[in-house]
Amino acid sequence: MNVGVGLPTMPPGATGELLLEWARRVDAGPFTSLAVLDRVVYDSFEPFAALAAAAGVTSRVRLATMIAIGPLRPTALLAKQAASVHGLSGGRLTLGLGVGARTDDYETAAVEHRGRGRKLGEQLAYIRGGVDVDRVGPSRDGIELLVGGLSGHAFGRMARYADGYAHAGGPPRAFAGAAARAEAAWRDFGRPGRPRLWGQGYASLVDTERGNAYLRDYYGFTGGFVERIVAENLTSARAVKDFVRGYEEAGCDELVIFTTTPDIEELERLQEALA
Repeated sequence: MNVGVGLPTMPPGATGELLLEWARRVDAGPFTSLAVLDRVVYDSFEPFAALAAAAGVTSRVRLATMIAIGPLRPTALLAKQAASVHGLSGGRLTLGLGVGARTDDYETAAVEHRGRGRKLGEQLAYIRGGVDVDRVGPSRDGIELLVGGLSGHAFGRMARYADGYAHAGGPPRAFAGAAARAEAAWRDFGRPGRPRLWGQGYASLVDTERGNAYLRDYYGFTGGFVERIVAENLTSARAVKDFVRGYEEAGCDELVIFTTTPDIEELERLQEALA
């Protein structure tokens, strides 16, 4: 199993300079991917802009959206943003797409929330089907495409259009259940082989209280469920090792760990935990 790390575009305190230094260190280290999250209504960096900046200071790691909320963007613009990052990085983009879970992002972006699943399906068909490639460049050839979500429709979209599945996080047993559904949908659609399976988790190895405060703020919309998310924050090297082992045993291909504070020391401690 490969292990990647999140670019801390969401936690409070991140700056452009810090993100570039983070990307350089990830590229020089043992990690295999550098991933970003997506929100509109949050004090955070736009994911495709952040990956484009990271592309300029890296040469090895894959650059991934885990996930980008596709329906918030016009389809042709989404395709162009993705293709641009793919081209700027020398063909290293993994494009994870989903519908998102927060209605305020749709309200603020002035995008209709109803019909978001249908729109995402159309976007996947546009990107994967090569629609308008003669007009909306650069080339999308070689973009690895993932789909996230837990509904039957999400797994169906993944099997029809994508190269793999992006799980939203949680303990290894939650990933294993979702992975089984993804593989079943893949078989039902008659796809050969198996889907690529990506997972993710959170870690705070330096300033746990600050990291937990960020998670409570970021996931406050879930109500009481937020405390379950906080409880799953990895706060020791042993917890990280056990989490990685559990995902590997569950069949994960690429596990991305997002730190809940942006401090470079978090990256260093995470690398030490995985050594």
